[in-house]
Amino acid sequence: MMRLALFVCTFGYIGYFPIAPGTVGSAAGVVVYGLLRALGASPIVDLGVIAALFVAGVWSGTLAEQHFGGTDPGPGVVDEVVGMLVTLWALPETWTLVIVAFVVFRILDIIKPWPASRFEALHGGLGMMADDVMAAIYGNLLLRGALLVLPALGGA
Repeated sequence: MMRLALFVCTFGYIGYFPIAPGTVGSAAGVVVYGLLRALGASPIVDLGVIAALFVAGVWSGTLAEQHFGGTDPGPGVVDEVVGMLVTLWALPETWTLVIVAFVVFRILDIIKPWPASRFEALHGGLGMMADDVMAAIYGNLLLRGALLVLPALGGA
């Protein structure tokens, strides 16, 4: 079970990338987003994928924390994948917006504005996942606000 948990938590072992694994995990989230767009997935399907990855992340993150001996282990990047999907959820599909979303999410994931920083203290994999999801919700809302001011960002 531990091998499966580590595979899920590191998102196919990409979390072991030696430099900036969180950034690499976020890039993997962009790839998943691109695959969902290529398949013509609806926002409802996206939510299903987000929910499934969130649950898998909570489970695998809890076991990974035991394996690595600490909370929110560096190789655990499934939270970044989910974070990117939440950041981009139901927004216009433009490369410009994807790039801006990537940068916005990485900044918010690093600084963890309140209450994201508090969610990190939740027990086990839930804390690992919840802080990134909260940062991603902030990112999604910020991008929606940016689209009101700069509609060209969304291709309009």
